[in-house]
Amino acid sequence: MDFSTILGKKQWFFVILAGLFITNAVTAELISNKLIEIPLNFSFFGHKFGPFITIVGILPWPIVFLLTDLINEFYGPKVVRRLSWITAGLILYCFILVGVSLAIPAVELPNSGLASDEDYRMVFGQAQMIIIGSITAFLVSQLLDATVFTFIKNKTGDRFVWLRSTGSTLVSQLIDSYIVLYIGFVLPGKMSFIDYMNIAPTNYVLKIVIAFALIPLIYLGHWVLKKHVFTSSKIS
Repeated sequence: MDFSTILGKKQWFFVILAGLFITNAVTAELISNKLIEIPLNFSFFGHKFGPFITIVGILPWPIVFLLTDLINEFYGPKVVRRLSWITAGLILYCFILVGVSLAIPAVELPNSGLASDEDYRMVFGQAQMIIIGSITAFLVSQLLDATVFTFIKNKTGDRFVWLRSTGSTLVSQLIDSYIVLYIGFVLPGKMSFIDYMNIAPTNYVLKIVIAFALIPLIYLGHWVLKKHVFTSSKIS
């Protein structure tokens, strides 16, 4: 069967973008139960900053940022909102499957190198509040991203692609960076408020740096889609 006759080029690109979006979002939530250190140090007006601590789940988010902007631009904010709700449901479904797997005892074979129940639970046994925090932060940030993106685009038209892409990310991720840590770690007592006030801003600043670093890739993604898919549109 020739699958190219079932879906058009625009639909196939959407399937690819949506698949990458969902995969990176789910992966980010699965690996967020780990803190890492960013080995950066600098001084600013006599104050020393760094090294910085953040969650390892920040690694897939640049791809999510980029895909959110491309889908928003070419398929519209309604598609982003619907895809965000679907992704949140799939994140919940993934955590349910992980919970079921935790309830099934492991068979520990000698010298197998496979995870014991204790090892497996240490990695995947995330608290319910972390799951709630992750899904809440994801939904709020994505829906806010679509709203801010549309607002800026309505004000600027087809100009300033970087402004609506980066601006929407800066606003949405400010909320995300604080919600996920507060609900997932502070409320259940897994993180002190002092640590929270150190880690959350670091998480957000890193996302700001990432957002600006992605600007060339945003324009590259626009160029590819304009040239090969949406050939009738213009970009500024």
